[in-house]
Amino acid sequence: MKVLVLGSGGREHALCYVLARSSLLKKLYCLPGNGGISEIAEIPQGLTLTDFEGIKEFCLKEKIDLVIPGPEDPLVRGIRDYLQRENISVFGPDKYTAQLEGSKAFAKGIMEKAGVPTADFKVFEDYNEALEYLRKKGAPVVIKADGLCAGKGVFVCDTEAEAKSALEKIFIERIFGEAGSKVVIEDKLEGEEASYIVITDGENFKALPTSQDHKRLLDNDEGPNTGGMGAYSPAPLINEDLRKKIEERVIAPVLRVLKEEGHPYLGFLYAGLMISKGEPYVLEFNCRLGDPETQAILPRIEGDFLELIQIALEGKLSSYNPKEIDKACVCVVVASKGYPGSYEKGKVITGLERVKNMADIMVFHAGTKKEGDTFYTNGGRVFGVTALGNTISQAIQRAYEAVNLIHFEGAYYRKDIGKKAEKYL
Repeated sequence: MKVLVLGSGGREHALCYVLARSSLLKKLYCLPGNGGISEIAEIPQGLTLTDFEGIKEFCLKEKIDLVIPGPEDPLVRGIRDYLQRENISVFGPDKYTAQLEGSKAFAKGIMEKAGVPTADFKVFEDYNEALEYLRKKGAPVVIKADGLCAGKGVFVCDTEAEAKSALEKIFIERIFGEAGSKVVIEDKLEGEEASYIVITDGENFKALPTSQDHKRLLDNDEGPNTGGMGAYSPAPLINEDLRKKIEERVIAPVLRVLKEEGHPYLGFLYAGLMISKGEPYVLEFNCRLGDPETQAILPRIEGDFLELIQIALEGKLSSYNPKEIDKACVCVVVASKGYPGSYEKGKVITGLERVKNMADIMVFHAGTKKEGDTFYTNGGRVFGVTALGNTISQAIQRAYEAVNLIHFEGAYYRKDIGKKAEKYL
């Protein structure tokens, strides 16, 4: 098969890493890719993720068999609908079902229809109406801009003043533009977060290894939210009893409702959960694999990942059971100084060759570019150092050993990735 992966982050590098090992793969492309991806996949030049026409022409010219979108934006814009008009196969949801991530209000509506446990909520399109509701309800609340905001559209507000400020930023200052034309105000849930990701053919689904992300910039889950500073798998928080509840109360009902509405969901479905007193509540849905969860999940999947995707495309998931290797995996994200705010690019990265041949160590590039034999920083999250270990503690130790061998000016990373899992040991 000729496969085109769309995206440029650590998630896409991890995808390319496992796809490159498939016996089904004939040639691998990635658009727009990054420095690390360029070593294992061909990077088409002159195309962007929003250039659907250009992507279509490239796929037809190169006879691409399968397109796998990594990030949410192409899916929410309808890349699958667009390419399938030319009979180009895309592994991901259509534009309608991608609204699970593209619109918080849509996702809440689907959850309501499906009876999925989630925080109580109200949707508003008017600042004054939202403010009046806030005055009556009080704090704490969570305020979410409806559309895609690059992970920055959620405000956890412990006081009414914080909530009023969030509403002003969204409605008055319009910091998210059209993505903030609606807001969801919901109750703040307490508990521990976890990620549950499945692969589905529209009717059947199979769970991928469990994982937990670290959203906050600083140790001990302090500081601003980020795209994710690291992840680990498995997440011992999700035991068999909880897994059953998630699949029966969250995943299966949502897939059933979407199918009933004439839009079977194909692809990866990500449920961002709050686990409160042993019960799962949905914080959000994503219509793709998580980042950096993917970097901790994919190395733990046994077998041919492209074969798994092919089976899902053929609607045959019911007869296939993905297997996990009996090891833990930890991914530590190394970011540029200033992230998630403004940061500099173009810093020389050294030490990558020192970890290249270390057993069970993978460096998944995100914000990098390669010129000659030298790698430079080219983004906020620069790379994720990922390690397998016989235990979570061993995986943590090995990941940080490798992190300490790689350097660039202003490099920052959390020192406590995976520590939450150790309390279950």
